[in-house]
Amino acid sequence: MQQRLFNSAVIVASLGYLVDIYDLLLFGFVRQKSLLSLGFTPEQAFDLGLSIQNWQMFGMLIGGIGWGILGDKRGRVSVLYFSIALYSVANLFNAFVTGYADYAFYRFIAGIGLAGELGVGITLVSEVLPKHKRGIGTMIVATIGLTGALLAWVIDQYFEWTHCYLIGGGLGIALLLLRISVAESGMFHQVKSNAGIKKGHFLALFTNKDRFIRFMRCIFIGTSTWFVVGVLVFFAPEFGKAKGLEGIVAGNAIAACYLGLILGDIISGFLSQYWRSRIKVMALFLALDVVAVAAYLYYPFQYNWEMYLSHFFLGISVGFWVIFVTMGAEQFGTNLRATVATSVPNFARGMQVPINESFKYLKSPLVTGSVLSAAWMVGAVCLLIAFIALYGMRETFDQDLDYVESI
Repeated sequence: MQQRLFNSAVIVASLGYLVDIYDLLLFGFVRQKSLLSLGFTPEQAFDLGLSIQNWQMFGMLIGGIGWGILGDKRGRVSVLYFSIALYSVANLFNAFVTGYADYAFYRFIAGIGLAGELGVGITLVSEVLPKHKRGIGTMIVATIGLTGALLAWVIDQYFEWTHCYLIGGGLGIALLLLRISVAESGMFHQVKSNAGIKKGHFLALFTNKDRFIRFMRCIFIGTSTWFVVGVLVFFAPEFGKAKGLEGIVAGNAIAACYLGLILGDIISGFLSQYWRSRIKVMALFLALDVVAVAAYLYYPFQYNWEMYLSHFFLGISVGFWVIFVTMGAEQFGTNLRATVATSVPNFARGMQVPINESFKYLKSPLVTGSVLSAAWMVGAVCLLIAFIALYGMRETFDQDLDYVESI
């Protein structure tokens, strides 16, 4: 077991997640200007943007299952590199789209690739570090990775949207060309050498009541994150108009949110180490999320900077992503760990599809006719589900991860 905190696994997982976040959020930055340049109207840019985002998340849902199974069967390192290669190539092709169909297709392929990096990276880091360091290790991965959002924001300021995609693809290819040598997890090697242990058996998550409940808890506690990022922040211009503000830029809102997310992940990571608990930190941040969402929807902003400041506080409130992903990795044995750690965050991201569709339906003229009213209802359901999922969840801070699930 590697004892050094800054080992090759942590470095590659961190840089890979940085490029992952850049590519994951890039569509949010360039949504309006890319669709307008392709000849669509502002009204079409909203609906088509929602649809393309859904295709990306659907790809992540599929990829989350596939990469996780491969991570448990073939190894964490190979999946880490293959996922980076796939989303990098897909983003290069995104620079040459000519309409909705190919735009949605390449975001779907990018989504499949993006699904593999974080879960497998966190699994690898959790397994190569001793238990008293793995919380800090995963915090480093998340903190460095989330700066990819700020990088995307800066690039978006100075380059055409097509160039932004080319840069994103190039960053991933460059990371692969660095050829940083990463050793496979010792825990994985031990399980791999035992032919009697079933590995990467995704359906096993549904054939045992205890495993199924653990799996669903892990997914639902992360749902509110993607309501905040995927609805409140992604569609910040529309929420700004509903509050009487003009000139709210989605890219600025995303950057403000992810600046808060970085700070929130640092705070939650250190609090988890100090309190020696994942559960207490999750409860605190979900409570902060309730306050931040309510303030965002209720407060009558007078100036654009007030709304951007609210995006920053929204980001802090959902800055439990590192704890969320780490908990998923710690809840299951080595023979299912990559399957769960990869599928859980992507199932949580995939929940954005029903969240988006519910939001779209509720804001329609036949229902509420208001993005604010629709957001109140969807947000309340997401946060309630998260609290229910957290209640009774097993604490895993000091848990030894060198064990397998009986399948």
